[in-house]
Amino acid sequence: MPELTSKDSVSYSRHLLVEARHLLLKVRQKELKPYHISPQQSNILDFIYRGDRKATLSEIAKYTGRGINTVSQQLIRMEKDGLVKKEREVPKSTLLSFELTEKGSNIYKNISTMESINTIMLVLNEEERQRFISMLKKIIDKAKQVNGQHEV
Repeated sequence: MPELTSKDSVSYSRHLLVEARHLLLKVRQKELKPYHISPQQSNILDFIYRGDRKATLSEIAKYTGRGINTVSQQLIRMEKDGLVKKEREVPKSTLLSFELTEKGSNIYKNISTMESINTIMLVLNEEERQRFISMLKKIIDKAKQVNGQHEV
């Protein structure tokens, strides 16, 4: 590949990020299809399960990088599908927390052992993965700044 100009490298980097995201998402969707859940829902299951406690709507939104309304709609669907259980922290309170149901916990245990994304990421050695993580964090932080979001 010929050397890219600065403008070309920015454009090509953006293209590669979009393509990688798209392909990784397709791989994850394929693995999750038998469980009838989306990658976003698997991310929520992961957060609640690994937290080993109830999680609030705002905690889940912060972890997933999604808005409260988006996460709320996901959780409504997940509750309807029997994956999570909603609880009010105090009767008549607006503060809600969520925990996994037995079904949600069982599905999480099954999907957490899926290896396709890990296999793909292992194309990088540990040092490369650490540099990759650092670079992605810089990109995410700058995107949040440009988007007017504060650091979380």
